[in-house]
Amino acid sequence: MNNSHSFRIGLVVNPFAGLGGSVALKGSDGAETAAKALALGATPKAPERVKQALRVILPYQAQVTFITGAGNLGADILESMGFTYDIAYNAEQEVTTAADTRALAMHIGATKSVDILVFAGGDGTARDICEVYPAEQPVLGIPAGVKIHSGVYAISPTAAGKVLEQMLSGQLTTVTQADVMDIDEDAFRQGTVRARRYGEMLVPAELRYVQAVKMGGKESDELVLADIAADVIEGMDDDTLYVMGSGSTVAAIMDDLGLDNTLLGVDVVVQQQLVASDVTAQQLEQIIQQHNGPVQLVITVIGGQGHIFGRGNQQLSPSVIRLIGKDNIHVVATKAKLQALGQRPLVVDTGEPELDAELAGLMRVTTGYHDEVFVRVEGVH
Repeated sequence: MNNSHSFRIGLVVNPFAGLGGSVALKGSDGAETAAKALALGATPKAPERVKQALRVILPYQAQVTFITGAGNLGADILESMGFTYDIAYNAEQEVTTAADTRALAMHIGATKSVDILVFAGGDGTARDICEVYPAEQPVLGIPAGVKIHSGVYAISPTAAGKVLEQMLSGQLTTVTQADVMDIDEDAFRQGTVRARRYGEMLVPAELRYVQAVKMGGKESDELVLADIAADVIEGMDDDTLYVMGSGSTVAAIMDDLGLDNTLLGVDVVVQQQLVASDVTAQQLEQIIQQHNGPVQLVITVIGGQGHIFGRGNQQLSPSVIRLIGKDNIHVVATKAKLQALGQRPLVVDTGEPELDAELAGLMRVTTGYHDEVFVRVEGVH
């Protein structure tokens, strides 16, 4: 080991995190789900998300040593980027599991030699880390999963990198407790949100770069949701294809239309009739291309984070968003949800910085019947 490295970072990568998102599986927990996602053509997102975070600290390369797992648990990424690292754990097979995530985190935690543990995945990964990692040691999540309810994740991969950069430059010294949340994926796939708190972990106290815990459950103000639904339905015309995004606010519109709704998925409506349910990104692209007429996307704000793209709606891929066009994106949200953001903007995290930049600016949000507000939209930083 090179003792000139003064900062030590543990790295745990769940290489199959987020596999289920673009193929409408609502998560990637479990070996069977990961295998099914791969069979449907899904590609791993976690490695690129980790690289995106670590590019921020490349200027500090000489100061950092990583402690990680062999192969796709972290070493492959660090090797490709030229970082110094030590191996703490080797998986027995190439297709790693939650057991490997826990084993690696446990090995790193047992050394008590890292300044912070960085992990990439979703809520399932956060639960695995929380289960075995020492509670008194700080962690930071790089969002790479379908489900991101936990408050231990940075708002984006680049934001995670900036948190590390601040620590490396001595700007961050304090930590705070953040909740580890997760939902039942089987219930999730049936359209039911059952979020529960599994514990808490220490995270860097830099709220600008670490997301708030997502608000659980459905909107409680049914009158406001009914007003939003009435406004959207009144504006629907027969020539337009409506892509109905996930979330309880959009679900209220579908309920008022009398249509079955995939709460955590994406549905397609034409002439106020359901023509496709729980579509994948590829299916959605084909449907839009075959439609002879205008297309609109109806989406809402995801919980307390402010995301409109990039959290739980990966079916709305960059190519789908480009086909629809910025001017045809219809955001709906209650004022209570917007006010819960404080002065923070809505966030787009499509995975393509160029598209994020195109979507940035002021966007109209329907907050009631004939009631709209302008809200600032920013790409992830």
